[in-house]
Amino acid sequence: MFADNRAYSGFAVDDFGKAREFYGETLGLKTTVMDKEHGLMTLHLAGGRDTLVYSKPDFEPATYTILNFEVDDVDEAVDQLASRGVSFERYDSFDQDEKGIFRDGGPNIAWFKDPAGNVLSVLEQA
Repeated sequence: MFADNRAYSGFAVDDFGKAREFYGETLGLKTTVMDKEHGLMTLHLAGGRDTLVYSKPDFEPATYTILNFEVDDVDEAVDQLASRGVSFERYDSFDQDEKGIFRDGGPNIAWFKDPAGNVLSVLEQA
């Protein structure tokens, strides 16, 4: 039924201005503001994977990772993000190193949050 239709992901934020600054400036993603008054923006991700970001007044952040950014070198990505003021999450159930990178049992991965509290990650495929 939808095999030939374009589809895209989306997620909510509580502060459109902070989200626009974080995704556009801190992460350096190309963004298009579709409706500033109502808080609608498109993130243009690699591979043509546009993602809708929308403002939601009664927003609560997701408790899972909403976006994973695949990188060539997770250490370099973590260092660059940290230099831009991004803090990395620590989880009791994962043995993470001093940078917050989990290196045992899957891809090397580090988690961080956007200003709304949504969880994102950078991960390095082996």
